[in-house]
Amino acid sequence: MKKLNLALVGATGAVGTVMIDIINNRPNIWGEIRLIASARSAGKKIPVHGEEKTVVALSEEAFDGIDIALFDVPDEVSEIWAPIAASRGAIVVDNSAAFRMDPDVPLVVPEVNPEQARNRPKGIIANPNCTTMTMMASLGALHRGWTLKELVVSSYQAVSGAGVSGIDRLRAEIEAVSGSMVGESSDDLAQQLEKAGLPVAESQFAAPIAMNVIPFAGSLKDDGYSSEEMKVRNESRKILGISDLKVAVTCVRVPVLIGHSLTVHATFAQPITVAEVHKALSEEPTIRLMDDPAKGIWPTPNLVAGQDPTYVGRVRASLDFPNSIEMFVVGDNLRKGAALNTYEIAELVASEF
Repeated sequence: MKKLNLALVGATGAVGTVMIDIINNRPNIWGEIRLIASARSAGKKIPVHGEEKTVVALSEEAFDGIDIALFDVPDEVSEIWAPIAASRGAIVVDNSAAFRMDPDVPLVVPEVNPEQARNRPKGIIANPNCTTMTMMASLGALHRGWTLKELVVSSYQAVSGAGVSGIDRLRAEIEAVSGSMVGESSDDLAQQLEKAGLPVAESQFAAPIAMNVIPFAGSLKDDGYSSEEMKVRNESRKILGISDLKVAVTCVRVPVLIGHSLTVHATFAQPITVAEVHKALSEEPTIRLMDDPAKGIWPTPNLVAGQDPTYVGRVRASLDFPNSIEMFVVGDNLRKGAALNTYEIAELVASEF
């Protein structure tokens, strides 16, 4: 296999930092690895495969000689710079939401639709939202055997889904309200945060996140849905290739640092049993089955943080809905939900050469 040159755009961000850890812990299949970030981060030194790499500023020239460019940056940055990178000869793998629903950009999960990675007329491949990504390997495996028809999902999303600032906010709030009574109201917590110099009005979350649960993640869209909820619906349809998949979803922000959890109610065209689900999922190399409730064995975000696989537990046949399964799925939103899948797409593309 030819050694291609790889660029990582957003190398110093939350997901970029995880990406570098992934690169360092996987075989080095690359010629050059170039780290790119904003001018503010340019000049920083970061070790990659034992070599100190100097971060360079994002510019058109930064993509010269690059074969594959991984983008771990905000939507507005990808919108501008991903086409520029592609125009200079790089195949872009973008982790933002900028191109996910573009009909000329494939939305790829290597375990589910790897063939789509070759269908890139704009030179860009999109990586799914981390919430969608958490359940996609499991749903892809089950869809292949039983044909998915309907999906009802509730997500319990870690604050790191809002970036480093989300992590910093939760840590600061925990410290500020650590002596509070569990039964205190959100108003009481908000007052404590105000006194601690952490007014809720300045938070990226709409209410206190410490000792609390917020039934909203993302930005408000039509009909009362959030952007995160619409991503789960639309991206699931595109990845699985089911344009008419019925999806109901509610996204919730919880006081967890890393790891998105989802309750999944999936209805199929054919009858399906728990034993069949166990067998199908246990045969998938990127899924770990943890399902023995009698012994208190099930996945939690605390367990899954820092792990590459997605974990599945609490598998049950629905009592009142035919051909339906309930399950609980957990994944590290910064790793499998973002950086790892992006990198695995890059590996998939590299294997073409």
